[in-house]
Amino acid sequence: MQVAPGVRDALALPDLDAIHAAHARVTPHVHCTPVLSSSSIDAEAGASLFFKCENFQRIGAFKARGACNAVFSLSDDEARRGVVTHSSGNHGAALAYAARRRGIPAWVVMPDNAAKVKQANVARFGAAIRLCTPTVAAREAACAEVQRETGAAMIHPFDDPRVIAGQGTAALELLRQTEELDALIAPCGGGGLLSGTSIAARGTRTGIAVYGAEPANAGDAALSFASGRIEPLPPTTTIADGLRTTLAPRTLAALRMFVTAFGTCSEEAIVRAMRMTWERMKIVIEPSAAVPLACLLERTIDVAGARVGIIVSGGNVDLDRLPWQS
Repeated sequence: MQVAPGVRDALALPDLDAIHAAHARVTPHVHCTPVLSSSSIDAEAGASLFFKCENFQRIGAFKARGACNAVFSLSDDEARRGVVTHSSGNHGAALAYAARRRGIPAWVVMPDNAAKVKQANVARFGAAIRLCTPTVAAREAACAEVQRETGAAMIHPFDDPRVIAGQGTAALELLRQTEELDALIAPCGGGGLLSGTSIAARGTRTGIAVYGAEPANAGDAALSFASGRIEPLPPTTTIADGLRTTLAPRTLAALRMFVTAFGTCSEEAIVRAMRMTWERMKIVIEPSAAVPLACLLERTIDVAGARVGIIVSGGNVDLDRLPWQS
């Protein structure tokens, strides 16, 4: 599961030093989120679980880390023209937040089927929203148009070493907050969080296992990890809307270098894990954040008896459309 020599440099993957630098850069702008546990969930999962609660993060998701690192890495000349991205919600809100912190404009291209709560979150931080049809091609075309009009710097949701390094700061904190973890699990959409998590974890503790978690209905990253090439995302109906994204060559390279294995889970397990977390831990998480626990409940990731860190990716949920409501 290794990439060819030189690929890491060619694709500009961040290293552990870059993640440490990112942590210093973003610390004034993000929360050091708490780590929670639940003995009753441990019993269901068959392992000791430590949940890094990025649902308590600025903008309600880990994405604040990568966006802040990217925005505050820009030179003054680059920054004054603003930033643009495409996003189903969380990265867009994070970029809008980071841009507001730096005092620069932001544009966010969103698919027209994006959750209303996520559109509202982006707007709340002052970004200009442009809606498009829900395809990668439409997103990229709309971003290119904004760049032509404004000269804004493109901050990709995951295919950017600055973003990957920023996302890795959550795992860096988790490893400091919790001793002797045997494994880490993060959900995977485009792979920015899992790339940063795996680089931080394996750079800090060489023997630690790192797992990706994905819905079976959007299991393209698991297929890509196995085949070594980008497998296209098929039409998907997964409830985990934040994971409806295909890997980039950069993130695939990182995953094949540092990730141990992938697990996938059913839609029913995602709903069960999400509701279990709400009821037993008394915290709000979104469906994408429930995917790692769902994989453990269905035993598609083997961590029996281990001490396992889980990145709880976010908590931005449309409360009028909860999956267990009839």
